[in-house]
Amino acid sequence: MRKFQLFIKRAFDLTASIILLVAMIIFPILIVIPIVIRLTSKGPAVFTQDRVGKDGKVFKIYKFRTMLIPEESFASDGRPLEPKERITKVGAFLRKTSLDELMQIFNIINGTMSFVGPRPTLPYQVENYNERQKKRLLMRPGITGWAQVNGRNDLAWGEKIEYDIEYIEKFNLWFDIKIFFKTIAVVLKQDGIAFTKNDAINAKVSETQEKPELEKIGK
Repeated sequence: MRKFQLFIKRAFDLTASIILLVAMIIFPILIVIPIVIRLTSKGPAVFTQDRVGKDGKVFKIYKFRTMLIPEESFASDGRPLEPKERITKVGAFLRKTSLDELMQIFNIINGTMSFVGPRPTLPYQVENYNERQKKRLLMRPGITGWAQVNGRNDLAWGEKIEYDIEYIEKFNLWFDIKIFFKTIAVVLKQDGIAFTKNDAINAKVSETQEKPELEKIGK
């Protein structure tokens, strides 16, 4: 039964993501957003980063860029900007509306992600997982998930992982539908956008990468 539901889940992901892609081409979201990003800040419109997916496989995640590139991340006096200061005005809007996540439909199409599942984390975070936390890697990561509708970035990483493990253990299609509709409410209320908690598993951050603690949905 679980295998059949996972098959239906993947079929839905693929069908819905292709429909969404066509819609974004017709109402040219995939053209307008990159143009606005490029016109308002230096650097590429699309941000890519290594993340860990199902069974521990590393893949490239795609997002619209919301932060200044490292070369532009200095104040006029030469002081390195704080992570929050690096978020562009356009990027702040994209994060509040979760439009920065739209590029991840390409991850869904290529099979590295799903609409619903644990958010994909960085390799160094996975290296800190204990045996229980490794269960988080048993399903494809998602654009949204059970942790995201129960606090988003108001949760510490340990709390997020527990929600993700609960999702995997209780997975069924109705659970996915519940999470989908709760996600709409969370996005509309803009809950948990700012990162407010940290813990050991999220302690290391590369200076050349967008900071995971500033990410929203799973962010």
